[in-house]
Amino acid sequence: MSDRATVYISIGSNVERERHITAALDALAEHFGALDISSVYESEAVGFDGDNFLNLVVAVTTGVPVAELSRFFKRLEADNGRRRDLPRFSARTLDLDILTYDDRTGDVEGIELPRGEILKNAFVLLPLAEIAPTAVHPLAGKTYAELWQHYDRQQKLWPVPFSWQGRVISPRPPR
Repeated sequence: MSDRATVYISIGSNVERERHITAALDALAEHFGALDISSVYESEAVGFDGDNFLNLVVAVTTGVPVAELSRFFKRLEADNGRRRDLPRFSARTLDLDILTYDDRTGDVEGIELPRGEILKNAFVLLPLAEIAPTAVHPLAGKTYAELWQHYDRQQKLWPVPFSWQGRVISPRPPR
């Protein structure tokens, strides 16, 4: 196995959304360097009544092990006011999740990979398909573009304008 992995990370917020998404992107860029960033999407809360979320997916290349990444993300969430004493489905300042770590599957250092939300939630699958259309889901065996093309759940989301560090990242400029 290579000592560097491509990791896809979902980012979401529905409390002071722009501030927390920006803080997450700043911290990820400082920690990992170059980021591949999807468009930012707004979506209705899923699983509870609450304010709309902003969601996006970021890709990084790193040699940091899964458990260490998870701890880093939990610290970053806590630094941004994330409360763990609230119900699982509730408002949150910042939510960071490891979606995939190369093509690793199963329980990897206490983290289930790939994350199940990829196949369930439009706000995860669409931005992932946007930045990694030809990457293959390690369990489903289909590309993220194919998975999005056949996605059939009723979840509303739409791209929203978003700038970070002086550049427009959403909607995502064509390559």
